[in-house]
Amino acid sequence: MIGDTPPEPQASATGPDTGAAAAADTTKTNAQSDSVPEGSGEAEAVSSHGHGSEGFWALAVGSIGVVFGDIGTSPLYAMREALFHTREGTNAELAVKGVISLVFWALVMVVTVKYVLFLMKADNKGEGGTLALMALTQKALGKFSPTVFFLGICGAALFYGDGIITPAVSVLGAVEGLKDAPGLGGQMHHLIVPISAVILIALFMVQSKGTAKVAGLFGPITVVWFLCLGGLGLYHIFDQPGILVALMPQYGIEFLFANGFVGFVILGSVFLAVTGAEALYADMGHFGKKPIQSSWLFFVLPCLTLNYLGQGALTLADPSARENPFWRMVPEVAYWPVFALATMATVIASQAVITGAFSITQQGVQLGLLPRIDIKRTSETQAGQIFVPQINTMLMVGVLVLLFAFRSTDRLTSMYGIAVTGAMMVDTLLAYVFLRHVWKWKRWQAWALIAPVGLLDIVFFGSNLLKIPQGAWLPLLLASLLVLIMLTWATGTRTLTEKSRRDSVALLDLVDMLKKRPPHRVAGTAIFLTSDSDLAPVALMHNLKHNKILHEKNIILTVKTIGVPRVPEDKRVTIEIINDDFKKVTLNYGFMESPNLPRALGLCRKLGLKFDIMATSFFVGKRSVVPSANSGMPLWQDKLFIFLMKNATNPTEFFHIPPGRVVELGTQVTV
Repeated sequence: MIGDTPPEPQASATGPDTGAAAAADTTKTNAQSDSVPEGSGEAEAVSSHGHGSEGFWALAVGSIGVVFGDIGTSPLYAMREALFHTREGTNAELAVKGVISLVFWALVMVVTVKYVLFLMKADNKGEGGTLALMALTQKALGKFSPTVFFLGICGAALFYGDGIITPAVSVLGAVEGLKDAPGLGGQMHHLIVPISAVILIALFMVQSKGTAKVAGLFGPITVVWFLCLGGLGLYHIFDQPGILVALMPQYGIEFLFANGFVGFVILGSVFLAVTGAEALYADMGHFGKKPIQSSWLFFVLPCLTLNYLGQGALTLADPSARENPFWRMVPEVAYWPVFALATMATVIASQAVITGAFSITQQGVQLGLLPRIDIKRTSETQAGQIFVPQINTMLMVGVLVLLFAFRSTDRLTSMYGIAVTGAMMVDTLLAYVFLRHVWKWKRWQAWALIAPVGLLDIVFFGSNLLKIPQGAWLPLLLASLLVLIMLTWATGTRTLTEKSRRDSVALLDLVDMLKKRPPHRVAGTAIFLTSDSDLAPVALMHNLKHNKILHEKNIILTVKTIGVPRVPEDKRVTIEIINDDFKKVTLNYGFMESPNLPRALGLCRKLGLKFDIMATSFFVGKRSVVPSANSGMPLWQDKLFIFLMKNATNPTEFFHIPPGRVVELGTQVTV
């Protein structure tokens, strides 16, 4: 692996001026204003995704498959877990109606009000998610904000924690249906975990093939799943029609008071019903706001509500059903078809989280939060179709460890929710900054909206904190390690960039010196990668110092990541002519794009800069970094940063440069 420092070959991937502070840096702001026209966020997102010609209903069905897969599997275990934690002695009817009331109003307040009606309007050129919101608020502030930056990396880190738990708990929740399967008499109990492991391994193994073909089936299958949920619920509501009154909020409030502190604990189980709500926001750019909003309000929410009401009615009619109310709802004649459908639905839910982890990784690399990592595109037409081998392997290992360590959804759900509630709190805090600085709301107006939503987040987060002894510490530990890695990477790259600027020569000064003392000239074109086009690249200085030559044509190439999701091809390249020998070329990328230098440089022909890329040499500055006790970070953190650098993807692969055209010139620096 190449251990070069970010300021030279990693221009787009890291460094404070192209990473964490991308939206705040004035250079980036100017670059954005020059290269990306302002306009309606969603319209641009839809256009750039190629969805403009697709029908509204196709997008709505697609969103049901990708966006709502996680929240659609919650009925498998949410009701059961909430009833399980009910305090002994609580009136059985009040317990059932209270849980349903809490679940319904959690769906209304958290999903509908917070995400569907509010946060989906806080888009970054049509894209949503924690990192997109962070980039947008950083740009609006006009300067780098450590607080906003820290919130962003916390949200991203917590998402990975959710990404490990969701596949395990979802698939296991479906396969546990074998316990009550007719004709088996509980004989399959010992095979539940192995069967779940086989399904999960197969899911992770097919990721490298891409999800373009499979994704076409996601929507229709999930639509059938939600229809099944709604149908089962409607069928059993007639067991106790009076269950409909459970939709009134007073039952939830009365239930909480009746259970005292245990009621606070139960809220952690109630929250299981809304896990996956953050996907509404994160996946907004793939389908647009209106298809997602319509799917939720007119289809998904009614189906979920009917199912929870049906589970409640069945439990009132048959109290023994509280042990596993969902599977007790299923008629024996339809048990196996529903079991197969549930398994497919949980696989789809897991797929959505896995691809979400890939997208978060890509954004993290582009925003300078993570080292370069191998990102493969699995589709030539769909921008969101990517595969990240290292993340896929780490997720698979993590999921399997959880599966075999906890072995049941009863134990897995103890840790489920803490990562999601934490991520939701981050979204709320960033939303306050968004209201104040993007929408320019007054302080009291912003507090009027954020305070009730934030209070709800705090209550749910506090309730899930009580699960720490039962396993909730694991996602928090994982998130903490990821926050440490991202902070170390961002701090280390900033330190090296600052040191590089102090030790470098201004490019214009070098040009003047070369006029006075011309070096030996050779034919051909040399492209020097750098993160700061105002400074002479290290590779150029070494080429002059050691080889004592200068090419006929020299291009100073800078790749910038700006605070928008994607940059149109006609705005990708800007060229600045210094003199006959030197030209500056800037390639602009959004934080959801992977840089491809040969493809982007091909656009230079339209701007009058013509050269044969196979007759061109790319000069990459390779820096060997050694730890220093006098740096801004502790020695152990220096060593962690160096480890990350050594294991970063080769810049040749990351930028898709033809390997035979790369020349590496390096030096040793301290950090």
